[in-house]
Amino acid sequence: MATKKVWYKVLENKNELLEGRVMSVNAGHQVICLSHFEGKYAALDNRCPHQGGPMGEGSIENGLLRCPWHGWDFHPCSGKSPSGFGDGLKTYEIKQEDNALFVAIEEEDEHQTTISDVMVETMVNWGVNRVFGMVGHSNLGMADALRRQEQQGHLQFIGIRHEGAAAFAASAYGKLTGKPAACFAIAGPGSTNMFTGLWDAKVDRAPILALTGQVATQVVGTGNFQEVDLVNAFNAVAEFNHRVEHKSKHSELMSLAIKTAIIKRDVSHLTFPDEVQELTVDNNERAQDPIDRITAMTISPPLESIAKAVKMLNNASRPTIIVGHGARFHMDAIIDFAEKLNCPVMTTFKAKGQISDNHPLGCGVLGRSGTPIASWFMNESDLLLVIGASFSNHSGISPKKPTIQIDFDPMALSKFHKVEAAVWGEISVTMKLLREQVTIYENKIDRTNEINQRRAIWHKEKAKRLLEDRHKGVSSIAVFDALSALTPENAVVCVDVGNNAYSLGRYFESKQQTFLMSGYLGSIGFAFPAAMGAWAAVGQQRPIIAVAGDGGFCQYLAELTTAVKYKMPIKTIILNNSELGKISKEQRAGEFDVWATDLVNPNFAEYANGCGALGIQVTSADQLNTALQTIFAHDGPALVEVITDVGLI
Repeated sequence: MATKKVWYKVLENKNELLEGRVMSVNAGHQVICLSHFEGKYAALDNRCPHQGGPMGEGSIENGLLRCPWHGWDFHPCSGKSPSGFGDGLKTYEIKQEDNALFVAIEEEDEHQTTISDVMVETMVNWGVNRVFGMVGHSNLGMADALRRQEQQGHLQFIGIRHEGAAAFAASAYGKLTGKPAACFAIAGPGSTNMFTGLWDAKVDRAPILALTGQVATQVVGTGNFQEVDLVNAFNAVAEFNHRVEHKSKHSELMSLAIKTAIIKRDVSHLTFPDEVQELTVDNNERAQDPIDRITAMTISPPLESIAKAVKMLNNASRPTIIVGHGARFHMDAIIDFAEKLNCPVMTTFKAKGQISDNHPLGCGVLGRSGTPIASWFMNESDLLLVIGASFSNHSGISPKKPTIQIDFDPMALSKFHKVEAAVWGEISVTMKLLREQVTIYENKIDRTNEINQRRAIWHKEKAKRLLEDRHKGVSSIAVFDALSALTPENAVVCVDVGNNAYSLGRYFESKQQTFLMSGYLGSIGFAFPAAMGAWAAVGQQRPIIAVAGDGGFCQYLAELTTAVKYKMPIKTIILNNSELGKISKEQRAGEFDVWATDLVNPNFAEYANGCGALGIQVTSADQLNTALQTIFAHDGPALVEVITDVGLI
């Protein structure tokens, strides 16, 4: 039975192809080389049979079509090799209607399910439906499977400009939602570019899935172009780390990768050799789903540890609660318990905003980025109840106070020093038990009035600092005073590192906002890619704000074009002091000379406008409110660049 052919219009006007020239055209999914030689038009296979060189990019020399890669010659119309070898170019029927050219191609076979299809469908079934990445020559089969799922409305792919931004975006998505997103890259440099963002996810316990292309198996070990041993390369960062093979249990491999990322709150990595991606599945393999594959995590703590914690809470008269980022999904239960105790509640910097600064018991951030309110009440307490926090040096949690620590991870308990009651359990379950079993409240001192007094003292101090002006730029105090007043209450605020982060922690008065940052890794450049990840998680439901210094924003400033492409209404605040101000400060503190921290920047507002976003530059404090109101009202990505004083933070 004859194969059915389909005619495709490949050139609207034949005169576009000059005599003695060739060009590449598309006929369906096939690329064809069109030639115009001695008044005739011909259609040839576009791939040279030797190394696959694109014949449509070649040239006709001395009556022969020359491959652009290594100079092999073919006849421009017949495709035959003049040397007599039988490795000529396939030809296709061609016809002319009016001035248009048409080429006949055999009707494409119906798509057969590939290994990539099964694995991507499994990924989607497990709820991983946001992918940040870059398509390239070693991940095309996987990319095609992602495209099919996106066309069916099951997945959203965000094409980024740098793979490091993809990993940061997926990390932020995991921090915000507790669920993994995927980052996607080619072999070699595309994969290694993702490492910083993956480490950010790993150390901050955010689930994430890394998908990488790989060079074809037959050239592994030969020093092939972009060949990197990705399994070995990812060993340090990935908890689950495997190469997909032809005979792998493909859907099971993807299921275990995602299950590991979710349960261990860690990095999972799968790498796909080029030739494996397009292989059709054997034995009618089908995609899996998570039904009955993952258990509830509502684990109760051991009876002896909860009993010890209850006894300590019953005996304490001035308890204080400190919450970390690990408590972010359990704050209703924690605040309810705090209100029963009438005790202060403070957060680590990573947990900023988990209790409003306006709440009667809210004391703001503790530690280096914190307020004197928080440190005062920690020092005045007789018991610390620490929930989902890590006790790192930056957190400032005192090791000298009797402490109850609650965490889902037993390795986090007593990690840096011994605590009196280490309680291993899921936080909401543990809080319910404490609420039920703590019975003595009459000995508790109500700290509400004292918190209000300390807050008034701090507000008075901030007002004094707000008046300071060295006429060398806007103070960051003024920036965050204005942001506190104008930021939408339900915004997601993504924070970079440096002086801008310290000032935000100290001066921004949170309401119901959520804050995302590079916590343990402390990586510069986090804020804007993180904002893209936050947007992918919440869409138009919540405003998204990125706060960065000039040094941090410059690391991934090209991603502003990504925000424009996908119409992400991210509002960016850049504190531009033309310096790595935090590093200069550390050099001075260490009695070093200030060196190599000065920066040469573009006009960020003009850059934003050039990218298709809205950009506004602010040079004085009295311009802040109008500029911020303008970008918050703008329908699309917008940026305010504030020329700031490096000395006023």
